[in-house]
Amino acid sequence: RLGPELEICGYGCSDHYYESDTLLHSFQVLAKLLESPVTQDIICDVGMPVLHRNVRYNCRVIFLNKKILLIRPKISLANAGNYRELRWFTPWNKARHVEEYFLPRIIQEVTGQETVPFGDAVLATKDTCLGAEICEELWAPNSPHIEMGLDGVEIFTNSSGSHHVLRKAHSRVDLVNSATAKNGGVYILANQKGCDGDRLYYDGCAMISMNGETVAQGSQFSLDDVEVLVATLDLEDVRSYRAEISSRNLAASKVNPYPRVKVNFALSCSDDVAVPTCMPIQWRHHSPEEEISLGPACWLWDYLRRSNQAGFLLPLSGGIDSSATACIVYSMCHQVCLAVKNGNADVLADARKIVSDETYVPEDPREFCRRIFTTCYMASENSSQDTCNRAKLLAEQIGSCHISLNIDAAVKAIVGIFSMVTGRTPRFSVYGGSSRENLALQNVQARIRMVVAYLFAQLTLWTRGVPGGLLVLGSANVDESLRGYLTKYDCSSADINPIGGISKTDLKNFIQYCIENFQLTALRSIMSAPPTAELEPLVDGQVAQTDEADMGMTYAELSIYGKLRKIAKAGPYSMFCKLINMWKEICTPREVASKVKHFFRMYSINRHKMTTLTPSYHAENYSPDDNRFDLRPFLYNTTWSWQFRCIDEQVNPVRGSNSL
Repeated sequence: RLGPELEICGYGCSDHYYESDTLLHSFQVLAKLLESPVTQDIICDVGMPVLHRNVRYNCRVIFLNKKILLIRPKISLANAGNYRELRWFTPWNKARHVEEYFLPRIIQEVTGQETVPFGDAVLATKDTCLGAEICEELWAPNSPHIEMGLDGVEIFTNSSGSHHVLRKAHSRVDLVNSATAKNGGVYILANQKGCDGDRLYYDGCAMISMNGETVAQGSQFSLDDVEVLVATLDLEDVRSYRAEISSRNLAASKVNPYPRVKVNFALSCSDDVAVPTCMPIQWRHHSPEEEISLGPACWLWDYLRRSNQAGFLLPLSGGIDSSATACIVYSMCHQVCLAVKNGNADVLADARKIVSDETYVPEDPREFCRRIFTTCYMASENSSQDTCNRAKLLAEQIGSCHISLNIDAAVKAIVGIFSMVTGRTPRFSVYGGSSRENLALQNVQARIRMVVAYLFAQLTLWTRGVPGGLLVLGSANVDESLRGYLTKYDCSSADINPIGGISKTDLKNFIQYCIENFQLTALRSIMSAPPTAELEPLVDGQVAQTDEADMGMTYAELSIYGKLRKIAKAGPYSMFCKLINMWKEICTPREVASKVKHFFRMYSINRHKMTTLTPSYHAENYSPDDNRFDLRPFLYNTTWSWQFRCIDEQVNPVRGSNSL
């Protein structure tokens, strides 16, 4: 039995790992597991933090029949992107070395053991040999399974804490299958699944592989708290597979052996000849649109049920971003109804608690959506009738409880206070105002919408005589955050944001997916409309303001800038050098230089907004989330004088070479 990484306490404890309470409570849970009849006659591999000689390690505790066989500390710690394991743990750097670990009294009383092996070792049962890897070790260039396999280990386990990123699942699957393709063997991977209290969604995908082929696949997204994946395999298939790989066998003859912990136990039976074995299967990957539909939806459900709130409120503008957020909530309602239909009692109990009805059974996603989801269109004199109609129609099709209101009175009151105090009245630029006045008047509208959203989130259910409050959902996408194309403390400021790590391009594809799979025809007009903030006056009743014109760049360009900045680690000069080749068919070097400078100028001017960014579902590796993923200053020299000078020095020579 294998479970996820640090499963006893939960992977997301973060700085709680420093607390002795976390260690104490983990051992208390381990004692319960050791005593439980459920764990008898099965080798159990569980994860928890362990303090050994005053050093904290991320460990696997492997036990059988009330006896701890081995405590195996993690060798390669994850310390990039969202991971900070070196902050809390120390890697075990003593290869193939085992020490005595003195058990705490609470465990000694159960096992009757005073000490147990602690270190880099493998288990030798009567019929096979098992070795453990922990998450990051699979991704390391010198993965332990390589040397363990050469030393005769036939079954590898990997306890993982791997979070969801769009288009990432295939990498994990390929690594596992590759591990057993080159060296033979059985590889078992168990990954955490669900929201563990922060921005990440751990996406399951438990799997079992043998000799390079998948034989069992777990779900990537589901509302089930527990999923068990099993397979029956023949160890002789591993031995015959390895027998003909001469290069592997030559390397095995020279390998430095691992310490072996002998276990008087067999995984197989003497009379199992007639037991059928599992055959290879084809792994089914979700499309990116399916991932957006399912991952953030499961994350929202976990957040909702654990926060003890009664639902969500979303400012629905009739644009792509807020509509995509609404569709994710609708997808969540689908998942809840499906889970209840399939007999998930935990989901049913949670749904009843959320709607405050002990007899309720969610069967229709639209009906459930109406109970837990409120959408609100907040019009101003600058809003068009088209966006109002689009928001209303979408709300009708998904079943949300929809509110339409007008914020002009509040805007006039706020501006009136300013005019009364200063004796000056700001004007939009179309009426002769300056850019400062124009921006300030747009920001007032945006910020009032945030205040109104929180007021209605707190009191809407009160007006209906229903207990509880609503979580406010934000809907700023990853590209807008990167560019800073949002008002600080406007409707982008919310409790959580399910699309904050998703690009505009992927959101458009997701909208098309919802049209086809949820039959939400209202999305067609939303797809065809140009993105707009609707904060400036209309011209002849029509929207004159568009997002891409305001930003000075397209969303497609923004995605490229984001990937180069974060994933390719490109500063202004490196980005210019890459883009003059990428865009050589459509832009001159001077145009590329201008675009790069404009992006970095806007990025640095607006970076301070990332410090207050609403917690968002992490879905892209170029996310600008300032909390832990993208650690950079928020006060820049926005002239980038040295970097931009280096670009300028290259523009003329490059232009000259292109003209020859």
